[in-house]
Amino acid sequence: MAAVTPRPTDQVDVVLIGGGIMSATLGTLLQQLEPTWTIRLYERLDDVALESSNPWNNAGTGHAALCELNYTPERKDGSIDVSKAVTINEQFEVSREYWHHLLTEGALTGTDFLQHTPHMTFVRGAENVDFLRRRFEALSAHPLFKDMEFSTDRDQIARWAPLLVEGRDESEPVAATRNAAGTDVDFGALTHQLVDSLVARGAEVHLQHEVTSLRRTRDGRWRLKVKDRSWNAANRTRTVSARFVFVGAGGGALPLLQSSGIPEIRGFGGFPISGEFLRTSDPELVARHHAKVYGMADVGAPPMSVPHLDTRVVDGRQYLLFGPYAGFSPKYLKRGKYLGLVTSLRLHNLTSMLGAGLRNIDLTQYLVGELVSRPETKFRTLQAFFPQAHPKDWERITAGQRVQVIKRDKNGKGVLEFGTEVVAAADGSIAGLLGASPGASTAVSAMVELLGRCFPAKAEAWRPLLAQMMPSLDGVPADTGGLASESHADAHGLVLDAEAYGA
Repeated sequence: MAAVTPRPTDQVDVVLIGGGIMSATLGTLLQQLEPTWTIRLYERLDDVALESSNPWNNAGTGHAALCELNYTPERKDGSIDVSKAVTINEQFEVSREYWHHLLTEGALTGTDFLQHTPHMTFVRGAENVDFLRRRFEALSAHPLFKDMEFSTDRDQIARWAPLLVEGRDESEPVAATRNAAGTDVDFGALTHQLVDSLVARGAEVHLQHEVTSLRRTRDGRWRLKVKDRSWNAANRTRTVSARFVFVGAGGGALPLLQSSGIPEIRGFGGFPISGEFLRTSDPELVARHHAKVYGMADVGAPPMSVPHLDTRVVDGRQYLLFGPYAGFSPKYLKRGKYLGLVTSLRLHNLTSMLGAGLRNIDLTQYLVGELVSRPETKFRTLQAFFPQAHPKDWERITAGQRVQVIKRDKNGKGVLEFGTEVVAAADGSIAGLLGASPGASTAVSAMVELLGRCFPAKAEAWRPLLAQMMPSLDGVPADTGGLASESHADAHGLVLDAEAYGA
């Protein structure tokens, strides 16, 4: 990262807090829409993309709802609700359209961050096989999922992903679906490219700088206190004034939004959850599994516990990753403070936190069970996916912290929110993003939504350029199926030719 010389004045148009994929995406959009605006990004660590956007701190791979069962719940009448899956798939397509646009204009210098990786779902047992068949029938009827394949034939599944079948009990019913056009995304590499482009086009990036508080001033601007964390800093604290602030600090967003005092953050809380994965780079294993494979969570387990065995490509090297295994840390960031959870408690969110806890006893039981599980017990979860897995081939890694959003529902009761949530002040001068999955994969859609909420007066002027960058934004509304046309599928221009990406 190139060093940046601070401007003579500490007044800027836009401050981005946090050096992850969300800030990088929003900064890039604003730089294209308003090239005269001054943009400054603050990151408390010594590089960008070291927390949630780091490839080993998330499951990456482009959530497109092709294989994640928790996006297609079963209704009481036995039918499958595909609405959330369709929405997430459309949002990921918007991301790919935007990345393609950035490639054509030179803001991205290559596609190393994105690899072709088929997405699969694999289930065991007659009941689960029946569910997967009904899910396949419901999804494949939609144009976005028309290329999905389904099979209960072990030989066919073995051709797709041999590790899933070898050594498995022949009497056990199994089934799988497969989408050949899935992806693996290294959001750390993508973030670095975006931030480098921001700097090249005039934005400032200050590493080892932490925003400690935000206050609104009488003129409607925001005054930020910024601490220089570098060991040789001449002035430890500075004050910065900004017209617009985005809090894209991952798990650290909640405390900063609370510091701002905006009423819109009242009632929001967050419960931190750590995670672990098993990883292998064994060449023989890696060569025999080329897919992202999701399974079905155990009965009573929360959506975050859905097991998956993924091909990951990081820094040009291939790995297999299995998990997640949940853990607990009171920190809101992997490299954060241990009092993160405690210091986020307020009178206005205590009822939300307690209410969500009482309504999610199963989550508490799951977390406790994960924490006390022996390593061999955890490894058996992998062997349910890959029967011939051996502990000597795998290492345990700690994933990033994720903070599950807790908010009030329409009845004022505390509920867990398993998606992402944009929180913005009424005047649009400050906004932040809370939550986790599908997170990074839908960053572009989330930031376009944020632009609409925070800059409504600019909406008409910006719309033609946004539609040029992301054609589906100006297309037929999603509920008519217009976004699923073949012309739309070809528009993003990324990873449609599997052979071109080494499949």
